[in-house]
Amino acid sequence: MYNYNNIKKYVENTTLFEYGSKGCCGIDLKNHSFLKNISNKEVENAIGQNLYDLSDNSLHFPELSEFQVVRHFTSISQGNFCIDTNTYPLGSCTMKYNPRINEWVSNQHHFSMLHPYTNIKNIQFSLSIIFDLQNYLKEISGFKSISLQPSTGAHSELTGLAVINKAIRSRNEYRKKIIIPNTAHGTNPATAKMLNLDVINITSGKDGFICSKDVLKHMNKDVVGIMITNPNTLGIFESEIKKISDIVHKHGGYVYGDGANLNSLMGFVKPGKIGFDVLHFNLHKTFSTPHGGGGPGGGAIATIEELEKFLPLPVISKNNAKYCISKRSTSIGYIKSFFPNFSVILRAWTYIRSIGKKNLKNITNIAVLNSNYIRSKIKHAYHIPYKNASLHEIVISDKKQKIYANITALDIAKRLMDYKIHPPTIYFPLNVPGAIMIEPTETESQKDLDYLCHALISIAKESINTPYIVKTAPHNTNISRPNEVYAIKNPVLKWS
Repeated sequence: MYNYNNIKKYVENTTLFEYGSKGCCGIDLKNHSFLKNISNKEVENAIGQNLYDLSDNSLHFPELSEFQVVRHFTSISQGNFCIDTNTYPLGSCTMKYNPRINEWVSNQHHFSMLHPYTNIKNIQFSLSIIFDLQNYLKEISGFKSISLQPSTGAHSELTGLAVINKAIRSRNEYRKKIIIPNTAHGTNPATAKMLNLDVINITSGKDGFICSKDVLKHMNKDVVGIMITNPNTLGIFESEIKKISDIVHKHGGYVYGDGANLNSLMGFVKPGKIGFDVLHFNLHKTFSTPHGGGGPGGGAIATIEELEKFLPLPVISKNNAKYCISKRSTSIGYIKSFFPNFSVILRAWTYIRSIGKKNLKNITNIAVLNSNYIRSKIKHAYHIPYKNASLHEIVISDKKQKIYANITALDIAKRLMDYKIHPPTIYFPLNVPGAIMIEPTETESQKDLDYLCHALISIAKESINTPYIVKTAPHNTNISRPNEVYAIKNPVLKWS
């Protein structure tokens, strides 16, 4: 009698090499005639003549039919979590629905086939979109200057700090330190180190706010300024932001704003009006480009007028109804080849245009409402370390669950997968032990939020009544609990 579990395990973990059979192939690479039908000599050269002579299959390719290959990869794709199929409440990463009109626009032939060396005369409409988006972001942020050149949020940070560094050095000053709170995004201190800046870490208080007195204590002629995430990673708006900005400016420094959480401010607060000198945007977060798996991303930085001359190249401007590309001698230079990630810019432009100026404010309303709705539904089941109302995201912890069989944030995250929910960010921010950061965004319906809350409350009850179920989760995935530390230290990089 067959053991179903053994069969299921075999099917789900069979590799292409085991799945195939000797001599099976979707196309005959030894027969050159197929090239005459589908391509030309250039393709033959690109494939490499030596490939046809491998009669002993010495490259050890798996041997399968085309249909087997298609089925294999389709099956793998269906086992993946994605924003189109599952709730994806990733705190700090802002995974939200990407409207299909964005994809339709970015896939238009005239955009997708553009080449960076195309003559400027022939890409006027594309340049107009970049120029328009710059103006939209100026209006949203309250800044005078914008560059869309950075590729991601971290790349924007590097660009923004480079701009500040050059501004400091243009005054013949060589400052070596920067203040970064423990509620900032994790990339902030890493970016500072890349520019050889020593990080001064300050700790938020029991209420989650940064104290202006702590900033004053560290601010001096050796400090370039402060990198501050606002709202911070606790989902809390810094109440003393204006005082902090005034202190930094009084000592000749600059205030860098991490705008990754702009989803909670848009339409209500303009960072350029409350003391920030530089702000970075994550187009792929606030303006709806999907960025799972490390890409695609799109950054942007906004600056006060004083810092505009240091922005990266190229500069896209408008002159007598024509769009131009120019240079500045004072610029920090090129931070990447050619233009920004244009497909992401198209998506962001489409998102803003289709929603309209008035409705952008409503996005913020709903994102904040959704976060606080979750907070109110689960507050009896989980420990909430900070009592201030959340903005776009809520941070809870595993403090209550640890009492029962030492259930941890990791266990809770793993169990959520059995409910077909992608785990939220865990163990971040670092100043909350056992942190679970949940960001519902504005795109989840009340029904989906209710289901998420139901799952979290059910897991809290399971932690008391049947903790072994939570400790051994997930139970309904192809892979349950891989040894991640072992995999990192002993990666399998080749088939043997």
